Amino acid sequence: VCSSDLVYFAPNNGDKGFIDAISAAVHDAQRKPSVISVSWGGPEASSDQQSINAYHELFAAAGALGITVCIASGDHGTADEDAGDWDGKIHVDYPASDDLVLGCGGTQIDGGKDVVWNDGTPFNTNVQGGGGWASGGGISEIFAVPSYQQGAHLPVSIDNGKPGRGVPDIAMSATDYFSRVDNSEGASGGTSAVAPLMAALVARLNQAKKKNVGFLNPFLYANAAKVMHDVTSGTNAIKGTLKGYSAGPGWDACTGLGTPDGSAILKTLP
Repeated sequence: VCSSDLVYFAPNNGDKGFIDAISAAVHDAQRKPSVISVSWGGPEASSDQQSINAYHELFAAAGALGITVCIASGDHGTADEDAGDWDGKIHVDYPASDDLVLGCGGTQIDGGKDVVWNDGTPFNTNVQGGGGWASGGGISEIFAVPSYQQGAHLPVSIDNGKPGRGVPDIAMSATDYFSRVDNSEGASGGTSAVAPLMAALVARLNQAKKKNVGFLNPFLYANAAKVMHDVTSGTNAIKGTLKGYSAGPGWDACTGLGTPDGSAILKTLP
C-alpha cells in the first residue's frame, strides 16, 4: 500500500494484512497522507462480509480525513483471476468495487487513440504469463449503485442481470512501464500501474490547490464532460475464453468515465 512517497508493509496473509496496511496509512497522524494507492485485489467472493465491512469503515475514515483512495480494477477482464487460478466464473475486482474508492482501469494506445487495455490473447496456462490480460471491470454483486453513478446509465451485470456499483471509475495507460523488481528490469504494466499513476495526479492536484481534494468520485461524475476524455473502443472480454463489456460513449465497465484531464480537473475543482 502506497501513500504519496510512503510505502506501508504488512504480512501477505489475506485480508488481515491488507486491512492492517491500509489502516496504518489512513491513521498515520505523523505523515498525514493525502492519497493512497492500492495495487492489490481479487474477486469479490474471495473476501468475507466481516473483512468487507472493515475495509469499508477504513475507506469511510479516509474520506472523512480528505484522503483519496485509488485502487486497481484488475488485470484479467471479467475473469479477475489469472489463467491458472480462474474458476470459470465472472467476477468484479474487490476492493476496487467499494463505492468509497476510486476504481482505476486500463487503456492502451491503438492507432493514436486510447482504447480499452486488452492484449487480445486467450487464457492458456502453457504460455508465459497465461494470457488474457485486460482491464478489469464490471458490476458489483455486493455494493448497490451509489448516488454519484445514478445518472451514468450503468448496465446490469452480465453475470446475474442485476444492477450494482460500476467498476472502474477512470482509466489510464496500463502499458509500457519500465520497472525494477528484485534487480530484474523490464517492461510491465496493468491496472496495478494505473492506481499509483492516478494517485500521483491527485498528489499534484492537492499541491496545486493547497488542500486535499479528498473523495473525487462525485466531482468526476458530475463534471465528466469537462474533465474526462471518453474512451469508446475496445472490450475487456478475454478472447476465446470469457465474455465481457464493451466500451462506448459515456461510462462503461472497461474504462469507467474515461481518462482524466489533469489540467481540466484543476481548473474545474472548487
